Amino acid sequence: QVQLEESGGGLVQSGGSLRLSCAASGYIFSIQDMGWYRQAPGKQRELVAVISTGGSTNYSDSVKGRFTISRDDAKKTMYLQMNSLLPEDTAVYYCNAAIKRNLIYTPEQYWGRGTQVTVSS
Repeated sequence: QVQLEESGGGLVQSGGSLRLSCAASGYIFSIQDMGWYRQAPGKQRELVAVISTGGSTNYSDSVKGRFTISRDDAKKTMYLQMNSLLPEDTAVYYCNAAIKRNLIYTPEQYWGRGTQVTVSS
């Protein structure tokens, strides 16, 4: 069984920083693309940032220049460094990963349970 677990969320003042982590565990052959998503109350889940196996990154316009996504494949962990946080960044942040459990299996999508980020004004 594969699990993704987020950590690092919390309460921070506007302008502050947080670093989220997403650790993958279980029977994993390889991890393909990974990403962070968020969902604010009353809104749909939206993409924050993605990172490919080769390290290519893509960000939503709302976080570009403030957030940095990275990964450490040896640790099976992905990170999201969030700087210059704004109240509108308040949301539950979820990690997502495409994971192969076997050489011949196609990658499957997995989600973490989310971590709350609250930015006060």
